[in-house]
Amino acid sequence: MTTDVNNTGENENLEGKKDFIHEIIEEHNANGRFGGRVHTRFPPEPNGYLHIGHAKSIWINFGLADEYGGKTNLRFDDTNPTKEEQEYIDAIIRDVRWLGYEWEGLYYASDYFGQLYEWALKLITDGKAYVDDLSADEIREYRGTLTEPGRNSPYRDRSVEENLDLFERMRKGEFAEGSRVLRAKIDMTSPNLNLRDPVLYRILFAHHPRTGDQWCIYPMYDWAHGQSDSIEGVTHSICTLEFEDHRPLYDWFADQLGIFHPQQIEFARLNLTHTVMSKRKLLRLVKEGHVRGWDDPRMSTLSAMRRRGIPPKAIRAMCAQTGITKTNGIVDIQLLEYFARQELNKNAPRVMAVLRPLKVVVTNYPEDKVEEFEALINPEDPSLGTRTVPFSRVLYIEQEDFMENPPPKFYRLSPGKEVRLRAAYFVKCDEVIKDADGNIVEIRCTYDPETRGGDAKDGRKVKATLHWVSAEHAVKAEVRLYDYLLTVANPAEMDDDKDFLDYVNPDSLEVIANAYIEPTIEQAEPGMQYQFERLGYFTIDPDTTPEKLVFNRTVTLKDEWAKLQKSIGG
Repeated sequence: MTTDVNNTGENENLEGKKDFIHEIIEEHNANGRFGGRVHTRFPPEPNGYLHIGHAKSIWINFGLADEYGGKTNLRFDDTNPTKEEQEYIDAIIRDVRWLGYEWEGLYYASDYFGQLYEWALKLITDGKAYVDDLSADEIREYRGTLTEPGRNSPYRDRSVEENLDLFERMRKGEFAEGSRVLRAKIDMTSPNLNLRDPVLYRILFAHHPRTGDQWCIYPMYDWAHGQSDSIEGVTHSICTLEFEDHRPLYDWFADQLGIFHPQQIEFARLNLTHTVMSKRKLLRLVKEGHVRGWDDPRMSTLSAMRRRGIPPKAIRAMCAQTGITKTNGIVDIQLLEYFARQELNKNAPRVMAVLRPLKVVVTNYPEDKVEEFEALINPEDPSLGTRTVPFSRVLYIEQEDFMENPPPKFYRLSPGKEVRLRAAYFVKCDEVIKDADGNIVEIRCTYDPETRGGDAKDGRKVKATLHWVSAEHAVKAEVRLYDYLLTVANPAEMDDDKDFLDYVNPDSLEVIANAYIEPTIEQAEPGMQYQFERLGYFTIDPDTTPEKLVFNRTVTLKDEWAKLQKSIGG
């Protein structure tokens, strides 16, 4: 299964059969329903930042239009001014472009408020809509349940003239919020609750960022989005599975108005393990300070993934791998991490970095001597050339690369044992220095000058190669290590009687204040990505200043020793 977003075969499944959306589109193309056109749209509500679940919808809508030579609109469903902000609009535009897509037209549902109002008048005139004085609680009570039919509102049989008058007065602001709504007149006994006289308009005295105070009645989503699709000439209105029960209403509106009728198609949304997708919950995490903002790298938002360093191509590849289905499920977040590693391995320059430094003094190395070693910038692409790494008498290695009393199969450095320092020399531990509390603060080693470059002329072998940095030349940095935000893999398994915050991982962020990195990193800028050899992939955070480098860990590398430790209980 290909992950190239410009490849027309990317949505094919492993059996070579195209998914159901392709089948619907190709049937339409064959019977001429839309004249061979494929016009899609991505219609987010600007009441929060886009998350990884939206990425699947973006990938489907833009990908299908591209595949069939069609168009995709970006349309903001800005029908609720009490929750929507320009900040979210700007973030959505930025995220869609970062993911790799460009739209045909940029629209807003508010562009169509006038037309939607005129169509509402038509429904009233045709006896298909009425003004209702029931409260929101009463409307819910009258609607019935899945097993009991609803009851007609006592205001359902108002005359056309009275409804037109009341609706006009609603528009003029004569009534209080919540006192009246406009409802479609369909069927209060329908087995589909969405057809039991849905609300079309509610009264909101709220300033709209685009229309100002022109309106005090605002359309509901079900009323606005289908007609917006029609106005824009959208042919295939692709949405997530929870809107499947809304499709009869989508169709009813278009049929009653006699307007261009797009085809709504539903697919299963993307859910990831250990991840919060609900905008309400994401907003709460931000507002209550459980994370540092919408782009906190622990969040599921696209802006957070950009800040963490997840390549957009990895997200698109994951969408292609999981495909288009009608069955809800959950995808292991490790699949996204796999594609991130694949992409970063090809493109990220290598550097050596030590996160938890242990001082190493090479006692037989001259105090005033500095050598330079050459290492490939990226072994996956030798054409990028080499970088120069300084070596001196005092070095730093990782604390976990040394054990004074190692267990079996620990091949790193320990007293009397010899290891290779990456691209430099063989060294052997001779002495361990401890502080008054018995903590190891320094180890002293000797090196073999005949092993320059990392190989012994006499042919002897070592079982471990360690990364290191020269203490004199290393650049200090802050490194942020991120873990999964939720302690439970499947958010659906969270106990409804508990607050979801009870499942937030208290150890999802570890900040290392004093890491050391080889000096080739000095000119790095925010957004640049690197592989810290043997440690993982890291991205420079926007918090970086000329005085302080800050890195986010994007994804780890595989650690065979950690796996072995777990298997033997070490």
